[in-house]
Amino acid sequence: MTELIFGALKLSFMKRILLFACGLIFFAIVVSSFKPVAVLHSSLSTQYNDTILFAGEKHFKNVQQLTFGGDNAEAYFSFDGKWIIFQRTNPKEGILCDEMFIGKVPAYGEKFEYRRVSSGKGRTTCGAIMKDGKHIIYASTHLGADTCPPVPDRKKYGNKYIWPLYDSYDIFMADMNGNIVKQLTKSKGYDAEATLSPDGKKMLYTSDKDGDIDLYIMDLKTGKEKRITNTLGYDGGAWFSPDGKKIIWRASRPKTPEEVKEYKDFLAENLVAPTNMEVFIADVNGKNVKQVTSFGQANWAPAYMPDSKRIIFASNHQSKRGFPFNLYTINEDGTNLEKISAEKSFDAFPMFSPDGKKIIFCSNRNNGGTHDTNIFIADWVE
Repeated sequence: MTELIFGALKLSFMKRILLFACGLIFFAIVVSSFKPVAVLHSSLSTQYNDTILFAGEKHFKNVQQLTFGGDNAEAYFSFDGKWIIFQRTNPKEGILCDEMFIGKVPAYGEKFEYRRVSSGKGRTTCGAIMKDGKHIIYASTHLGADTCPPVPDRKKYGNKYIWPLYDSYDIFMADMNGNIVKQLTKSKGYDAEATLSPDGKKMLYTSDKDGDIDLYIMDLKTGKEKRITNTLGYDGGAWFSPDGKKIIWRASRPKTPEEVKEYKDFLAENLVAPTNMEVFIADVNGKNVKQVTSFGQANWAPAYMPDSKRIIFASNHQSKRGFPFNLYTINEDGTNLEKISAEKSFDAFPMFSPDGKKIIFCSNRNNGGTHDTNIFIADWVE
């Protein structure tokens, strides 16, 4: 969730992860021009001047930049791999806080065309295209107000990095034209960060409705649900494995009395400070919880790779300054860590296409020296 962090640039970067982090998931807005051109890198050559592909990124081929300008995050494939849903902020275009967009995956070299599918009211986050290819789900604050919800004043909290847990967030189902057809959650509190099971029948999401920030699985047909995490701390950004047998998520685990007090005090004000997160996995029923990473700092945006055994995630653990964020792969048992990306400030939200042939991610690369975060797609090379 992208969001996180640079010395003098640290605050700006951390604001951006607020937009992403489903979520959670909210960050600072930076304006830039829209350039309606495709930026490509067709092979693993030794030329990296275009900043689309960096030296050492051997797993990426045919890299293409899909968006240009603003903050674009959480781009995810449809079940058939033909569509992408993502959230976007760009004040220059009148998009003052995250709105939901969809577009067809372009052929290599073609321009990415997209359109808004949220109402334009409130703030949205964490979209997914349903298995029928006719509906989407996403979280929105529009029932609370038509306007963007206020961003917390960090000066009140010693300039500590915090995410707001807007209690007006609920999860909705809409058709591909943006017409809301069903409200999926109705509890008082933060309901967001929804993802779907491989069979399309269940929704995994984050909520603070029972007093802590936990994960829930809902049967979309019956509405019945089950809380599947119960340990104190923020649990969020969860995904099913491709085989549907496991789940993966990011979590904070306050341990000392001081950490517990700070966590609970923030939670009482609908806030969370997600600067220390690790990757966890469990069976789909919440049993056999295992902590995969123990690197310290922020290890987040995890997802299972197509084999349902290896994991890809974003992390800043190699820098005490809090940046850069890069992509890594790792085995379920925490072995065989491999650095995948080499961008110098921010790469996050990696996700594979259903057939495992492509990867999509969000990055600060090739942004003309701005803080813009854009979406990139590439062929995956083992």
